[in-house]
Amino acid sequence: MSSIFPKEANKAPLQIVIALLIIGGTITAGFTYYFTPKYSRVGYQPIQPVPFDHSVHAGELGIDCRYCHSQVEKTGHSNVPSTNTCMNCHNQVLPLSPKLQLVRDSFASGEAIPWAQIHKLPDYVYFNHSVHVNRGISCFECHGQVNEMEEVHHAKSFSMAFCLECHRNPEQKMRPLDQITNLDWRPESSQAQLDFGNEMKEHWKVNPPTSCSGCHR
Repeated sequence: MSSIFPKEANKAPLQIVIALLIIGGTITAGFTYYFTPKYSRVGYQPIQPVPFDHSVHAGELGIDCRYCHSQVEKTGHSNVPSTNTCMNCHNQVLPLSPKLQLVRDSFASGEAIPWAQIHKLPDYVYFNHSVHVNRGISCFECHGQVNEMEEVHHAKSFSMAFCLECHRNPEQKMRPLDQITNLDWRPESSQAQLDFGNEMKEHWKVNPPTSCSGCHR
């Protein structure tokens, strides 16, 4: 009497187990990668080659962000400062500190310090720094309270929803241009913020794009 099921059916349980392991492993790997801070970026805090303390430089000393990131008002990308910028101060301040040896070596050799990039948008997203900072959007809105960070970390989600929230209601984020790099500045009240934001929105004819082509070019 012939069997109801073919012989190949005996392999089915093993094949099912293997398939479940592959599917489970793929799902686990996906979650492990796509939900880590390095991918989602929020909380991402790489170790830098030189221990640059923003809470000292931008906080205690009150150095304006634009002293180091000098192109932020002029170009689409915020530049990483050259070693010359560092040495403008550190040829006099802590000139022999062991922590700054790499800075001195870079200055002598001309080879750039290999800083680890923290804030990064996907390649398919267009973003122009100068457009934003020249229309009242502070560094704080995207980068957080950097002047209180010993080591800078990725503080805000750069998701599409995060960007669209601002594009749809820019009056809630705009501030006076002379307060752009003052990360401690806050409006007197929510109403004062809206009044100023709406006034500047009308004055500057601010109309941020909310269509796909605005950021995905």
